[in-house]
Amino acid sequence: MARLSKHKISRRFGVDIYGTGGTSLQRRINVPPGGMKNPRQRKSEYVRQLAEKQKVKYMYGVREAQFLRYFEKALRSNEPSGQVLLQTLERRLDNALYRFGFARTRLMGRHLISYGHVLIDGRRVDKPSYLVSPGESITVTEQALKIPEVQDELKAHRNPVAWLTREGTTGKVIGLPNRDEVGMEIDESLIVEFYSR
Repeated sequence: MARLSKHKISRRFGVDIYGTGGTSLQRRINVPPGGMKNPRQRKSEYVRQLAEKQKVKYMYGVREAQFLRYFEKALRSNEPSGQVLLQTLERRLDNALYRFGFARTRLMGRHLISYGHVLIDGRRVDKPSYLVSPGESITVTEQALKIPEVQDELKAHRNPVAWLTREGTTGKVIGLPNRDEVGMEIDESLIVEFYSR
């Protein structure tokens, strides 16, 4: 199966999906793959729903089967399904590391976790899909603190979102994600409609 570059995926949706930035992407972000814009081409409702689902899936780095499981779990809750889906995705450990400011991207967070550099309440966790809960403390290992990219992120002093707090190299989950804190324009109702067909 062919793998698309991150820039091509971001260009497809017209937004920086991975948060990698860079001048190369900024030059091309508004030019769709193929370089042709056809403003008269109207997208069908199905295409819009599929595109929104794919955008969120790429953004959080989740495979289709796992994304569907998250949606089915959200469907069983008493809250609005789209909001519960986004809340679940935000609670993933790789996303939490990104939100804390330990990692520049979710992918970098995933690598730190997979290589055993993340501790939750002093216990090593190596599953990026782990869902963090209020009250948990998250730290990175001493070895991870020597990685230049991690040092750069810590020096940047990015403020975490309201449901997280960080002091030095220790982060704490103090609540649950709020819909407004997702940070990217997402229409979750299109995802619910896509799976409800």
